[in-house]
Amino acid sequence: MKSSSFFRAACMLALFTPLCSIAQTTINGPIFTDGPGYRRWSIGVNGGLLAPVAASGGSNDFTKWKASAGYGAYVKWQLLHSLGIRADYTGGKLAGNNDRKLGNEKDPAREYNSFETKLKWSASVSAVVNVATINWMYKKNAVQIYLSAGGGLAGYSPRISTELEGGLKDYKPNGENIKEFYVPIGAGLKFKLSESVNLDLGYTMHYTDGDNLDGFNYGPDKDKYSYGYAGLEFPLGSRSKPQLSWQNPAKVLYDDLAQQKANLQQELEASRAANAKLTADVDKLTADADGDGVSDFFDKCPGTLAGIKVDGSGCELPKDTTPKQVITKVTITDDDRRLIKDAIQNLEFEFGKSSIKASSYPSLNKVAEMLRTKGFSLKLGGHTDNIGNATKNMALSKDRAESVKQYLVEQGANPSKIEAVGYGANQPIATNKTAAGRQKNRRVEFTIY
Repeated sequence: MKSSSFFRAACMLALFTPLCSIAQTTINGPIFTDGPGYRRWSIGVNGGLLAPVAASGGSNDFTKWKASAGYGAYVKWQLLHSLGIRADYTGGKLAGNNDRKLGNEKDPAREYNSFETKLKWSASVSAVVNVATINWMYKKNAVQIYLSAGGGLAGYSPRISTELEGGLKDYKPNGENIKEFYVPIGAGLKFKLSESVNLDLGYTMHYTDGDNLDGFNYGPDKDKYSYGYAGLEFPLGSRSKPQLSWQNPAKVLYDDLAQQKANLQQELEASRAANAKLTADVDKLTADADGDGVSDFFDKCPGTLAGIKVDGSGCELPKDTTPKQVITKVTITDDDRRLIKDAIQNLEFEFGKSSIKASSYPSLNKVAEMLRTKGFSLKLGGHTDNIGNATKNMALSKDRAESVKQYLVEQGANPSKIEAVGYGANQPIATNKTAAGRQKNRRVEFTIY
């Protein structure tokens, strides 16, 4: 079939696709592709030989192919260290005849015996993969092996003849140009001559999508042609920046990891020194020679005897010379209760005020004397009726209890043993609906203990 060569070319292109994918997915990061740090763009010019034959697909429709001069140029952008995108232009001439006798010189199907095709132009875009480098243990390599594959469009005008030499005539009327799609598959060897120029040796096979290249349709295969060349590549950009395509990621990564290891080793040594200093500082802070619980660093009184209580500075606490208070049991007698009852019954205040009437003083004086001599504690609870504002009643009850406390203190009672609280009208002992009931509710209760 005529499509067999094209199918083989497509298969070869498919084989390159995983390489490109691997290059894109496994090599990344600033170590490999630091764009601002590398030169990515380059241009190349080349010259060589064009021939209507391909190493993987044989010749075209004539028995003998001829090598003719060709020329080309390209622009390349290096995407990763191992993957670039290249746009190629190729021009020149292709020629062949049936001079090689294969027993088919009388074949009526071979009515034409020679051709010459002017390859006016061919333009393609290819992926270029660096598959091997020489001296890979160096960051900057000197030799590369690369493969390329892509797609393009060619324009050419064949001329054919029934003679082996001469007698050529246009395959298309008036030399009409033919345009056909093709797949370029190539390989090459590149040498780094300097930071400014590379030597490029390559061979590219072009598989066309037609059988018009030699102006003769013979056999099942589509036409193809090849271009072997030598050329120069010129990287663009500042010479102070290296070319990305020559960088060796394995070596760069190795050196980077080695540097990281050295840095970690330095950090580890610094950490060990810091830990040793910290340990010494901790030992200094925790040392306690006299065992008093205060470290020697803060101990202002070193050498204290065992069992001696010390303060935060390690000095002995002053001894308590205050005599212990003997707590005696409090006994409340019936006479004490009668005295408290009389004081409650005789206690009167000025109307709506907390001032104690003078008639209440004798009973209160007896209560004060009892508190002084017997050491009782006293709770005073002030109460009012419900006439008037509740807030004012609460304050009045508190003030009256405080007035009684103040009077008792003035008579010599211990203020710390007297508690005065006010309950307002919250705890009545009689009804507030009668004058007599309200009178009973206006009171101060005495509770001794």
